[in-house]
Amino acid sequence: MNKKDVLSTLDLDESQIISLIHKGKDFKSGKSESIGLLKGKTLGLIFQKPSTRTRVSFEIAMFQLGGNTIYLNSNDLQLSRGESLEDTSKTLSLYVDCIVARVFSHVDLQDLARYSKVPVINGLSDLFHPCQVLADLMTILENKHYCKGLHLAWIGDGNNVCSDLLIGCMKMGISVVAAIPEGFEPPNSVLEVARRIGYKNNCGFDITREPTVAVKGADIVVTDTFVSIGTESERDARRAVFLPKYQVNSNLMELAKGDSIFMHCLPAKRGEEVTADVIDGKSSVVWIEAENRLHVQKALLEYVLTSNVMMS
Repeated sequence: MNKKDVLSTLDLDESQIISLIHKGKDFKSGKSESIGLLKGKTLGLIFQKPSTRTRVSFEIAMFQLGGNTIYLNSNDLQLSRGESLEDTSKTLSLYVDCIVARVFSHVDLQDLARYSKVPVINGLSDLFHPCQVLADLMTILENKHYCKGLHLAWIGDGNNVCSDLLIGCMKMGISVVAAIPEGFEPPNSVLEVARRIGYKNNCGFDITREPTVAVKGADIVVTDTFVSIGTESERDARRAVFLPKYQVNSNLMELAKGDSIFMHCLPAKRGEEVTADVIDGKSSVVWIEAENRLHVQKALLEYVLTSNVMMS
């Protein structure tokens, strides 16, 4: 079986994404039995950044699949004392069956995967967050029952979640209009890839400076914190750029479709990127979205660790 790394949604085609979502839904409903699927397997978690949903959902997912998990804070590893990523990756490959890494630099993640003999999953990097995006797409399909032809509005920072969600939406036929301040767009390399995928799948994306333009007629409205991990020193400067214009509030949501849903990957800062009445309101599906991290990651673990799940 070929090693299957998932460093972004670029590593999955449309059929694989759909299969992972349906498998996640089966785990969620109890249609698919998870007990013992990964018995005897061990997942290594390497985390350079804080985590709630990613760490807890992966640990519980692996436990429910019958496997084991070992948590490795970067300060606990010899990486903190200068051991190379190459040597660390080669060593861990001798012990664990899969690695989930949450890192500051996507380049480090690529190096980890390059030297690893076992699958590597991106638990978040500065460039991509595929586990979150798979849960987002699962949430959209659960609530809208289809993807192709939908209109998603992204409001705020063109960060790692935005980049991966943009690519994931293009693969699933969801058009995106992103309201992003100048200078905060996703990298050009991401935009170029997204354009190619969107053209192939008859959907596309636009970047605007106006949230009202992005949200008008949207089926899905998505935002994220303006201050991501690693940008805390820029907090005041970022607040000055993003607030109040890029806040998702009830007035902005009124421009979306009547049955639109609101999504946020969490953690959220109520009163900043979103108001409490929106995130806690009737359009919000953020808690479904958060729960789906567990179920779709169980599907992802089965995919990379067995030959039972989809191959393109």
